[in-house]
Amino acid sequence: MEILKKELSETTREYALRVIRHNIMKLEIAPGSMISEQEVAQTLEISRTPVHEALLELSKSKIVDILPQRGCLVSMIDFELVTEAVFLRRTVECAVVREACTLATDKDFAVLDENIRLQDFYLASHSYDKVMELDNQFHRYLYEISNKMQCYYMVELLNIHFDRLRDLSLYSVKNLKIIDDHKELLAAMRLRTPEKAEEILEKHLSRFEIDRAEIKEKFPQYFTR
Repeated sequence: MEILKKELSETTREYALRVIRHNIMKLEIAPGSMISEQEVAQTLEISRTPVHEALLELSKSKIVDILPQRGCLVSMIDFELVTEAVFLRRTVECAVVREACTLATDKDFAVLDENIRLQDFYLASHSYDKVMELDNQFHRYLYEISNKMQCYYMVELLNIHFDRLRDLSLYSVKNLKIIDDHKELLAAMRLRTPEKAEEILEKHLSRFEIDRAEIKEKFPQYFTR
């Protein structure tokens, strides 16, 4: 398990939730694995209570299943849950990007430009973890521009089902289009064309439907069926 640094503003519950979520999303804790509250607590040097609370929170999105007296089982990747997560994210984020088209400043465009430049750099060097991190930052910044961070946190919990698939796509899809999509989206935002920006974002968030067979063929052990 990858241990992240605790932030000063975090409670121990928030810290445990962030670390466990990160490791599930990055498949450091693989689908079908068991999570021991005691082991996680010892690894993070915290008590079991915040770990238990974090797992209860994750169980609400069906990413884990708490088994009495046995531990916690990480769910396999289920395309029905992925599709539902994408539905929620697409519904919210398309509205967010429309607002971002109106509200984005030159400073915001500069931040997104730099983000895309770094995505290109890390993709060329096959640093896929950094590409994923920057991808997440790009989308989060759209919520920040639109002042919709509570929506972001709501979407994030269920989005973990989609995040696992996105992470696998970086290692299995031969013709990645995500950075090109970001460039097109930013161009549409600069032109202040919300309809076009929404169209590009919808296409971007639906690519998993095209790539799913390629991903599943390479990593069949992670899927329900």
